[in-house]
Amino acid sequence: MTDILRITAAEAVLAGVLKVAWNDDYEGIVDLRGIIAEGEIFAPIRNPENFRNVRVASYGHSIYWGKEGDEDVDFGCDRLREIAEEQAA
Repeated sequence: MTDILRITAAEAVLAGVLKVAWNDDYEGIVDLRGIIAEGEIFAPIRNPENFRNVRVASYGHSIYWGKEGDEDVDFGCDRLREIAEEQAA
């Protein structure tokens, strides 16, 4: 296994909530509802249909919505892991 943490999968389980898997076999639930509740940048992914279109970026360094290379919104691998671990505690 590599020492570089990467996301291997992400899927929406509820509007604003993701199940994320990393390459070290950790899986966690990440509740982004509080983060995306405000701010114009997050307006598109507050729509449940758009939120379900989450994608894992090449090399697993982030997740995003939109087109790769022109992401509308993205969250980095390390920050998502921090959020998952904080929320699981």
